[in-house]
Amino acid sequence: MVKFIIIIFFILFIWSFFIEPNLLVIKHYKIDTLKDVKIVFVSDFHISKYGKKRLERVVNLINKQNPDFVLSGGDFINGKDDEHSLSIEEQVLILKKIKAPFITVLGNHDFWYDKERVVQALKEGGFIVLSNSNINLNGIYLAGVEDVQTGKPDVGKALENTGDVKILLSHSPDIYYDVKEQVNLILAGHTHGGQVSFPFFGAPTVPSKYGSKFAKRIINETQNTMIITKGVGTSILPVRFCAVPEIVVIN
Repeated sequence: MVKFIIIIFFILFIWSFFIEPNLLVIKHYKIDTLKDVKIVFVSDFHISKYGKKRLERVVNLINKQNPDFVLSGGDFINGKDDEHSLSIEEQVLILKKIKAPFITVLGNHDFWYDKERVVQALKEGGFIVLSNSNINLNGIYLAGVEDVQTGKPDVGKALENTGDVKILLSHSPDIYYDVKEQVNLILAGHTHGGQVSFPFFGAPTVPSKYGSKFAKRIINETQNTMIITKGVGTSILPVRFCAVPEIVVIN
């Protein structure tokens, strides 16, 4: 019996540290008000110093979806510095291979790393960085707020002078109940699906003031719908269990 338990724990260890974190699946959603556009949403890259091939795989998978545009919830950085993360400049060289407009907000790790450096590198790469601001892309207004933890999100400013069809980007889902205006969709990441989630019990720890409620799911508790992605990478520990990394496709 003891031997059996040891084998089970060994299998779970291998799965959680070496297999599941390296998986990458596509999660599909249909939003009726956005039926004429195909969007890829990706967040929480957390690319490690030696994770170049991982990012290349993410980019290839994004391109295979043939999206009209790509939205990002940020957190390109793993940890807080170049000692643990592939530099933002090296990441941009790979991200530039995405064959669609790329619009992003920044995550908390991007701020801790060096907000200005990240913004400059992304903009030099031809990407659009939203910070309590918006753009009009083919009739769809894409708005983005600063991170709840490290910035000063201003939903009203982000949605200023927008039209009928609008998507709001936020790194953290905790912005959800602060969105009084009606939007077509809110997209968020940050929680990684809890990163470790147990069957029947869910995730014991989720970086949200709303706990496991915002670990992974569609939220429909106000006039607005929010999709929370489990993201691509890992944070603190390189482990995932029942929280498979994902790229979101909306069409």
